[in-house]
This record gives sequence, structure tokens and C-alpha cells, in this order.
Amino acid sequence: ITVQLDGSGAASITGADLDGGSTDNCSIVSRTASPNSFTCTNLGPNIATLTLDDPSGNTSTCNSTVTVEDTIAPTSVCQDLTVQLDGSGNASITAADVDGGSSDNCAITSQSVTLGSFTCANAGANTVTLTNSDASGNSSTCTATV
Repeated sequence: ITVQLDGSGAASITGADLDGGSTDNCSIVSRTASPNSFTCTNLGPNIATLTLDDPSGNTSTCNSTVTVEDTIAPTSVCQDLTVQLDGSGNASITAADVDGGSSDNCAITSQSVTLGSFTCANAGANTVTLTNSDASGNSSTCTATV
């Protein structure tokens, strides 16, 4: 099966999620999955064991692949910034300078900003774009005025 992490970077499954049609001559009284919870550290394929129990205490197991995906883009939050040109008429900023508290359910792995260097030609308000990306290839942007 394939599961997607939620906004807090977690996903869970049950034994029924792994059961592809198991049977017993009497009945199955329990279906358990192990592991049954996944986090950002489990991205990609994982082996999970389905354990079946019948009323007589008989047990059977099988393995399944649980593929964990992160499909949630980071939340980009920008803050405006004022910078002064130096004596040579230059200033520069980094992505962290305009990041106003961006976050992701797993982790932001890269940040970039457009227009990170300024000269006298840029005096006044400039719109810059902050891009945040995570390890799963999800990304989002926001803009700030510098």
C-alpha cells in the first residue's frame, strides 16, 4: 500500500489495510500490522508484517511493502526587509533574511531567494521571491519587499 504523511509528518495503518483477502476455516479474530506508524524518517518503501489470529490461537503472518510519501509542500512565510547600501553602493541578503518562519511537515532542505544582491540601481522597493523545498521535491514560494 501507499500512505501519505499528514501535516505533522505522521501516518498510520491497521492490519486491515494490509489484508488482501486473508481467510480462515473458522474466522479471523485479529489483524495487526507491525510497524503500524510511520514518520518522515520512513519515506520510501518499508516492510510491514500482517499478523492474523484465529479463535483457536493459530497465527499466520505475511509481509507487505508500505510506501510512505510526503506530498505536502512547505509553508513559506516571508517578511519584508530594509537594507542599506554600503559605501560601494552594494548590499546582499540571504533567504534566511526574508524567511518569516517557514515550515514543513518533515523538514525544509533548501531555501533560495531571487535577487539577493542590490546596487544603486535597486534603490527603493524590490520584490524578492523566497522558495522553500523539502526532500520529497515539494516546494512553495512567497514574496517579500526589500
